[in-house]
Amino acid sequence: MSEGAHNQQPGLPSAQALHDELRTAENSAAFLLPKLRSMQESNANLTILDVGAGSGTVTATLAKHVSPNGRATGVDIDPKTIPRARAIAQMAGVENVSFQEGDVFKLPFTDGTFDITFCHQILVHLNTPWEALREMLRVTKPGGVVAAREGDYQTECFWPELPGLTKWHEFVAASMNDAGGSWTGGRRLVSWALQAGVRREQITLSFDTWACSSPNERKVWGEGLIDRCRAGAFREKGLKSGFTTENDLEEMAEAWQKWIDREDACAAVMYGEITIQK
Repeated sequence: MSEGAHNQQPGLPSAQALHDELRTAENSAAFLLPKLRSMQESNANLTILDVGAGSGTVTATLAKHVSPNGRATGVDIDPKTIPRARAIAQMAGVENVSFQEGDVFKLPFTDGTFDITFCHQILVHLNTPWEALREMLRVTKPGGVVAAREGDYQTECFWPELPGLTKWHEFVAASMNDAGGSWTGGRRLVSWALQAGVRREQITLSFDTWACSSPNERKVWGEGLIDRCRAGAFREKGLKSGFTTENDLEEMAEAWQKWIDREDACAAVMYGEITIQK
C-alpha cells in the first residue's frame, strides 16, 4: 500500500501493534466465515488474500479455516511487519500461509488470483477507498468474494464519560480526517463499492460491534492508547498540526488510566462489514 497521493498510514506504534495482534478471523472476520465454508464445499483449495495484514494474526487464523488444501497470503505496505507475521504463523504452527510486501492500490498479483480477498481496518485510512476495492476486485477470481470490515468511529462510546476521553475522541477524528481517512467509514462501505463499479445486487452489508470491558481488555487497549498520548508519530503529528496540546495529551493519558482502573469501564464501536460477489 503506497503512500503519497492516497494518504495511507503504514506505521503504527508498537503498543497499537500489540493490540492488533489480538485480532483473529473469529473476532475480525466472523461475517466472512459462513461464506468461506460454503465456498469450501465446492472448492477445497480456496485461496485467500488478506490486504493490510500487519502482524498476520487474522491471516494465520484464516489460513487455518482453509487448511489443509487451501492457502492464505498476507500483504502489507510496511516491510517491517513481515518478519513478525511469519514468526506468529510459525509459533501457531500454521504452514499454509505466506507474507509479502504489497500495495493495496497496486497488488503484486495477476488478475483473478484469489477466491477471497479481504481487508480489515484499511479502507478507513484511505482517501480513495473505492480505488482500493477496485484493485481487490481485480485480483479476485470471477465467482469469488471481496470482503471488508471497517470501523465507524463516530459511533464510539465509552464509560465513564471522562472529559479526557472526549478530547481523545475528538483528537483522533480530526487527525484521521486531516490525513485523508474517514471517521464514518463503516457506514460508507456500500457507497465506496458502488464508486468502485460494483452493482448493488452484488453487495451484502452487515454491522457488528466491537466492545472492550474485561480487566485484561481494558489494560491492553488503554495502555496502548496511553502510549500513543505520550510518545510516537501520532502524538507528534497532532502537536504539529495544532489538533492537540501537551496538556491535553497528558489529560487524555490520565483519563485512559482512570478508565483502566474503573471496574465498570467499557468502550464500544460499530463496524460495517461488506461482502461483494464478483
